[in-house]
Amino acid sequence: MAATASNNGPVSGERKKNDDKDVPPPLPEPLNVPVADSHTHLDMQAGTVEDALAKAASVGVTTVIQVGCDLAGSRWAAETAAAHDAVWATVALHPNEAPRIVLGDPDGWSRQGVRTPGGDAALDAALEEIDRLAALPQVRGVGETGLDYFRTGPEGMAAQEYSFRRHIDIAKRHGKALVIHDRDAHDDVLRVLAEEGAPETVVFHCYSGDAEMAKICAERGYYLSFAGNVTFKNAGHLRDALAVAPLERVLVETDAPFLTPMPYRGRPNAPYLVPVTLRAMAETKRVHEDALATAVAANTARAFGY
Repeated sequence: MAATASNNGPVSGERKKNDDKDVPPPLPEPLNVPVADSHTHLDMQAGTVEDALAKAASVGVTTVIQVGCDLAGSRWAAETAAAHDAVWATVALHPNEAPRIVLGDPDGWSRQGVRTPGGDAALDAALEEIDRLAALPQVRGVGETGLDYFRTGPEGMAAQEYSFRRHIDIAKRHGKALVIHDRDAHDDVLRVLAEEGAPETVVFHCYSGDAEMAKICAERGYYLSFAGNVTFKNAGHLRDALAVAPLERVLVETDAPFLTPMPYRGRPNAPYLVPVTLRAMAETKRVHEDALATAVAANTARAFGY
């Protein structure tokens, strides 16, 4: 039914915008070259896994990497990958999960906290479970791990760095890709990688650095995965980084249900929206979308070994 003026007043643009925020964006035009969503959270999205995979496949997104962020999510990722040929898993404690365990913070996202007895033992036990899961054949990465100084303050930094170093060791021992979450912590992430010795494969998920950092990452052989925020108006530094990143080191992801690309920012994200981001990336790199899709498909398969 079309909206009409009434005694309640006309439907405003703002009301329409708010009404649309929970409506999934439309299907984009399918890609000619199939690609993978290198980082998604199916467990945080509405609907079934089967529906999400079918919708993604219909537009040329034929593989997804399901990412674990805590013990429950990592177990779910491994189980889901075992049950679906189109899904591979990564397992980890998110950088903000480590201080939650050590500091006894019930919501996991506090800037403050008080060390609780047994916190470190609990973190070690959780990391041992991540180590066990990382050995599974359907698990192709360890992450997302790293450092996040946006949500975790000084009292949580030691736990984050300890957890990050342990994840690096787990990835190296199992020969799995290391998937990094880096938020407001660029220098320290690069420092810890250098001190520990990086695994053979390192993926910077939702790359957030600038062009100079992108050059450093490329020199070290790291992969840079770009999400929907590369399309945001205020993300010029990300487009500059993408422009200088070697084609053989670039991946694409959704980080769904977060970071929905323009023009759908604020609405639910899902793997089927990868083509929207990939096409914007192709414009930034001044290459045909088929060329970029061919490169990122090969890069993702090489990074995660499938």
